[in-house]
Amino acid sequence: MRTLIVSTFVTLDGVMQGPGGPEEDQEGGFAYGGWTVPSWDDDLSTFMGETMTPPFDLVLGRKTYEIFASYWPDHPDDPGAKFLNDATKYVASRGHPALAWEPSVLLEGDAADGVRQIKEGDGPDLQVHGSANLLQTLIRANLVDRYRLLIFPVVVGSGKRLFDDGAIPAGLRLTDGAVSGSGVFMGTYEPTGELKTGSFAEEA
Repeated sequence: MRTLIVSTFVTLDGVMQGPGGPEEDQEGGFAYGGWTVPSWDDDLSTFMGETMTPPFDLVLGRKTYEIFASYWPDHPDDPGAKFLNDATKYVASRGHPALAWEPSVLLEGDAADGVRQIKEGDGPDLQVHGSANLLQTLIRANLVDRYRLLIFPVVVGSGKRLFDDGAIPAGLRLTDGAVSGSGVFMGTYEPTGELKTGSFAEEA
């Protein structure tokens, strides 16, 4: 069984849309693209370099695939570029996009079923980056084994969220955590099953 890891940047209010630049994702009139840039420092570069070092394959939505494909093949000397370029890219799309960034595989039909079949096979860990719409499908299908989150000290108010409406209530366990010099929390969480609740009220 392969491990599926969600690796994403998120604001304090849970938004993951357009972290890398103003033109990255303006869907819904989102006007705050590039909110990660002012907080980026060497600690984050080191963290991302380490996460991109072990062999892995990618599971991506079409838009994120196209963003990655427009950059990484042309920057082979960047940290982590070799592993991204060498990884098999499993792309979920309702259409038939050109998948020129090889090796790439189109996931046709139900995305959750396709990813479930991939997880049941042999191979390295699967990483999901960005891909906000696809993530909602994977989360609701209980296919995520680990969340690697970089939580930035900003609030944007609206946009695509990591845990959107319809997310299944669940518990998470922090397995690793650190804070960058710029105040970004770098945490790794694993699901622990159903959400548990309690009460501080005194028993009658």
